[in-house]
Amino acid sequence: MLILGIDTSGRQGSVALLRADKQTEPQAKGDPARTLELVSLEGGQYSELLVPTIAGLLERHGQKRSKIDLIAVASGPGSFTGLRIAIATVKGLAEAFSTPVVAVSVLEAVALAALAEGKVLAALDAQRSEVFSGEYLVNRQNADPAQMIRESIASFGGFAAVLAAENVQEVFTPDETIATRLTEIGIESHRLARPNAEAYARIAYRKFCSGVRADVATLDANYLRRSDAEIFSAPKLGIA
Repeated sequence: MLILGIDTSGRQGSVALLRADKQTEPQAKGDPARTLELVSLEGGQYSELLVPTIAGLLERHGQKRSKIDLIAVASGPGSFTGLRIAIATVKGLAEAFSTPVVAVSVLEAVALAALAEGKVLAALDAQRSEVFSGEYLVNRQNADPAQMIRESIASFGGFAAVLAAENVQEVFTPDETIATRLTEIGIESHRLARPNAEAYARIAYRKFCSGVRADVATLDANYLRRSDAEIFSAPKLGIA
């Protein structure tokens, strides 16, 4: 299988091409997928760079778009513009060649990068003193190792209140701001590298082998909140 991974969820993105010799059985251990190439993308230029980067990546490895067997995409939460560009690109590729797609939450990828098991809480900086958080039940013996319990967005104060109420002792995050603020309130924070396109491709491949597929017709980004354009264009209600 030829796997294309795409991540435009943050300030820095990437595209990866992986080759898997065969699908694994759901109970199989290890990862038969090998990375052919990982290419970085500059944030803010996704609309200009993404499609040419994919084309160049395939050309360097002697492949055509029609030969892609699986597309993995980071579905958010994250950059509104970046996510929309990735989703539109993925839909175009998938619909043109009937290629299966697996969308992977950024929070899920962070939870899996923690290399912990049981309940794992991942957090991302949502800006405006807000936090994206995702709680997952991780069992690495399963074909689909991360089962979502919940994903949400809250103010940092609201997030801290939930941590206190549920007696959460540790949080995993790639963001320095979140890690620092958690440490200040006595929560053990584990700083991780932000997942890239290669990581999303590997997660998607495992999910695909367990039967997970995205419906391309309804595929959308996992924003968790509305964009500024939607917020500021909403009609303001007054009292007569």
